[in-house]
Amino acid sequence: MSSTNTEIPLQGYDEEQIRLMEERLILVNESDQNVGSDTKKNCHLITSQNEGRLHRAFSVFIFDSQNRLLLQQRAEEKITFPNYFTNTCCSHPLSFPAEIDEANQLGVKRAAIRKLEHELGITKDQIPIDNIKYLTRILYKSPSDSKWIEHEMDYILLVKADVTLNINPNEIKSFRYVTPAELDTLFKDAEATSTKPGSEKILITPWFRLIYNNFLLDWWKNIDNIHSISQDDTIHNMIK
Repeated sequence: MSSTNTEIPLQGYDEEQIRLMEERLILVNESDQNVGSDTKKNCHLITSQNEGRLHRAFSVFIFDSQNRLLLQQRAEEKITFPNYFTNTCCSHPLSFPAEIDEANQLGVKRAAIRKLEHELGITKDQIPIDNIKYLTRILYKSPSDSKWIEHEMDYILLVKADVTLNINPNEIKSFRYVTPAELDTLFKDAEATSTKPGSEKILITPWFRLIYNNFLLDWWKNIDNIHSISQDDTIHNMIK
């Protein structure tokens, strides 16, 4: 899997999303040790030398007082995985001191608070940092298309809160709250449309699928007592 295009293939994409590709992400090794930084663009670009660069990321799951999970559908403007359904918020800590901070996953949690406001308009006062529960990390790699790939050390964060939303349409096409049964239906519908010629595909991000298949339902059963869910310091390597 490689790109023969020696130019950075950003022509034709959304101007704001191109700008965000210049953010500097935290490069890590497979033990999650910080080994430097690079642009978001270079971290996700498929070249003849690299299928992206391994970088730190996070996935937030917000549950409301009815124990429903907040999902988003990524905007058409997104460069990787446009129009895909995924968990509440997925992004990256940036390479500056406040978000590099590894003590109690504070850097990742600060980044999550920043991006929840940027994408969903959830203001900082709605999500105190102590209310963010870190659970585990997954290491995965998945191409979006022939140009772009995700190669991430993904921190999984849970929040139980009722929040007020102000959606950024450049980031999110749609959103919904779902019960476990409704999410199961969404996954089944995605599977059905993937093999049905001519049907409109329901797309689900690969990291969300991995988390759903391996962890999410067990966590969901205990969401009323979120801080009782055990932290798992294992890095779950899901690269096949």
